[in-house]
Amino acid sequence: MSLICCVCVRQDSSESYHMATSPSRGSRRGDLTSSPGRDLPPFEDESEGLLGEGPLPGEEEDEGDGEELIGDGMERDYRAIPALDQYEAEGLDLDDEDLSELSPGARAAAEEAMRRRDREQGISGRLRRGLLYESEDEDDERPAARRRRLAERAAEGGAGEGEDEEMIESIENLEDMKGHSVREWVSMAAPRLEIYNRFKNFLRTHVDENGHNVFKEKISDMCKENKESLVVNYEDLAAREHVLAYFLPEAPAEMIKVFDEAAKEVVLAMYPKYDRIAHEIHVRICNLPLVEELRSLRQLHLNQLIRTSGVVTSCTSVLPQLGMVKYNCNKCNFILGPFFQSQNQEVKPGSCPECQSLGPFEINMEEVRAAQFFTQGPSPSFSAHQQAALELTGIYHNNYDGSLNMANGFPVFATVILANHIARRDEGVAMAELTDEDVKAIVALSKDERIGERIFASIGPSIYGHEDIKRALALSLFGGEPKNPGGKHKVRGDINVLMCGDPGTAKSQFLKYVEKVASRAVFTTGQGASAVGLTAYVQRHPVSREWTLEAGALVLADRGVCLIDEFDKMNDADRTSIHEAMEQQSISISKAGIVTSLQARCTVIAASNPIGGRYDPSLTFSENVDLTEPIVSRFDVLCVVRDTVDPVQDEMLARFVVGSHIKHHPSNKEGGVASLEEMVLPNTSDVPPIPQELLKKYIIYAKERVHPKLNQMDQDKVARIYSDLRKESMATGSIPITVRHIESMIRMAEAHARMHLRDYVLEDDVNMAIRVMLESFIDTQKFSVMRSMRKTFARYLAFRRDNNELLLFILKQLVAEQVAYQRNRYGAQSDTIEISEKDLQDKARQINIHNLSAFYDSDLFRSNKFSHDNKKKLILQQF
Repeated sequence: MSLICCVCVRQDSSESYHMATSPSRGSRRGDLTSSPGRDLPPFEDESEGLLGEGPLPGEEEDEGDGEELIGDGMERDYRAIPALDQYEAEGLDLDDEDLSELSPGARAAAEEAMRRRDREQGISGRLRRGLLYESEDEDDERPAARRRRLAERAAEGGAGEGEDEEMIESIENLEDMKGHSVREWVSMAAPRLEIYNRFKNFLRTHVDENGHNVFKEKISDMCKENKESLVVNYEDLAAREHVLAYFLPEAPAEMIKVFDEAAKEVVLAMYPKYDRIAHEIHVRICNLPLVEELRSLRQLHLNQLIRTSGVVTSCTSVLPQLGMVKYNCNKCNFILGPFFQSQNQEVKPGSCPECQSLGPFEINMEEVRAAQFFTQGPSPSFSAHQQAALELTGIYHNNYDGSLNMANGFPVFATVILANHIARRDEGVAMAELTDEDVKAIVALSKDERIGERIFASIGPSIYGHEDIKRALALSLFGGEPKNPGGKHKVRGDINVLMCGDPGTAKSQFLKYVEKVASRAVFTTGQGASAVGLTAYVQRHPVSREWTLEAGALVLADRGVCLIDEFDKMNDADRTSIHEAMEQQSISISKAGIVTSLQARCTVIAASNPIGGRYDPSLTFSENVDLTEPIVSRFDVLCVVRDTVDPVQDEMLARFVVGSHIKHHPSNKEGGVASLEEMVLPNTSDVPPIPQELLKKYIIYAKERVHPKLNQMDQDKVARIYSDLRKESMATGSIPITVRHIESMIRMAEAHARMHLRDYVLEDDVNMAIRVMLESFIDTQKFSVMRSMRKTFARYLAFRRDNNELLLFILKQLVAEQVAYQRNRYGAQSDTIEISEKDLQDKARQINIHNLSAFYDSDLFRSNKFSHDNKKKLILQQF
């Protein structure tokens, strides 16, 4: 058999030779010294030679200094032989001066061409790494597969004599798992080596579309910041190494371990001394294609790489976690270990193998790593386009939990996710997910002259009427611009809305609609919410036994919307806990030694019922609701909803509800509409609503890209309206007008400008903000003073209001007066109410409307069952 010699070069460039031979008869010294023209005398006896006791022929025995390997005559092995000391001419046509450094892309293409050539010639790719698979000795009858297995074993650092040789073999096709499962296959030595080399080659040669080496820059940035995490995009890995991308989700623990080792070698090749800063390099996988919901994780996901999203409900501090430990036996000083700590249970030494002692043992050496435990809950507003606060990629594991078994009486496992990559998600991420087509559609939509009216009509399209509530909710969804000059004084930009009124007026339906449209929303009810449930509470963590904070609804809704239904059902102590959150948008905690402040930058939209169940128009707003003035003043808009008896409006409402049910009944196969947005609402103008999906993207784009400025705002108009409101508030004894209402008008003006994607607040924005503020203020007054206040502020209330709507409002007031007169005079009302045309003309002139012919011909006039008798100059309404 031939002699196999491997030459190893140390770091100090000194050479040493490691030789191994079989004691079979007639063997030669080996390939290192056996060459044509180099005749050496054979061994004279089996007991002599390299492994024998006698000296080599031609050498004298030296007992004092030991055996000298290089003796007399062996220097002839290093003499020059011109016939052999030359290279093949093929492929060496160019001089070194003519060669230029290859780009990473060209290098990858050249390596692929060489691998393809070797496969065609039947040569293993590992020949280029210096493993001698082929033998020039014709007498060698050992099969090539066996030689390759031994070479692989040598590359792995040697294997035991009793190991199965089939476990280590050359991998020509990594996809062929030969009946093994993925986890078994990637655990074998040869596949691990192939995976190691492929991933290392991927890190070294992967380039972007511009030809730049991706990971060279990433590794450089990582080392500049003294970090140890290298982020790898799964999509890039799948494009270059689809086999590795297939194995990774199925056997993540084994694959990531190999990836870490390969990444460390690549990093050390660039920065040889970086291991002094980071002992390990961790590969982080991002952009896994499939996102699993927390509620959908099942047994089939165990031990697999998953990607999920949610919010952090509790978090511990960074704790030291034991990785490896060694112990000293106090009786014989024997060192036990090392013991590697697993995730499932604590590893402890049993008995000393030297003296059989059971202890005690002292820690000799230990290695710890930083660990942090946090609890992740499902995303608020569990919807398809919900932008969660956290996105996590990790390995889904199960742990034995004794507490669960004590409670349930049978084996139950707790599930954990060993995080590999964590990324925060916010509105910026939602903005990044908008496509170019979405942006084009949004910009084109913003150029519509009636974009404001279309957005108002798109809020709750399945709800009849309530235009004032729809305007307030639309402005609240877009929001104003927060301000924090110098980081010293923070002024919120969110617009808080309170809806109060009679039951059955669709207040809860408005909240549910906002929950679906907002990018992040948390829905709760006042009766089911407590102070700590809305803000935050403290509890002991089951693992670390330390006090941790659990986030409440307002904290979970950070940068979103918090919806509170049945606001009047909350206790006074619970309701006062949100004072700070509504104005300062933070929650201060001082419990169990934890003193901190949590962010609660969210819009609060609440719905409340009046005292006794129904709203009494003869009383003020403060007398109708059981809310204190501090909490009422923190709401920017107050919407009062009254369930008034109006035969015409009641009939139109009934027709709308019945038509909506008919169109959307599951059994209605023909004539139905695809969505609520496609319905034409009979109580509005012909403004078409915006589809809900497009409206959702429009809000995200406007809040992220548009930041309107106040340079062109009419400050004098805001000052005058504030002064007039303060005067009316003191005279009527209604809700107090404070400086917060000035800020409310500014926020609504900014929201209206953002709604139109404008960079500056114009006069139209200020007028709309004043109109919404006045409608909110007037609706909270007694019925007796409401009419006079509407006349006082008529020029502001008429802004952007259709003349036909104004005339219809005036006409309904005249009809109501006539109905009240007939009931008081005759005790009943007739089926037809007659209104003099002159009375309507006088009312119309007060708001600068002089031509009524267009109003008589409008659909709005006829749909409310009015008719015009031109001869008698009367307006008739049928009941």
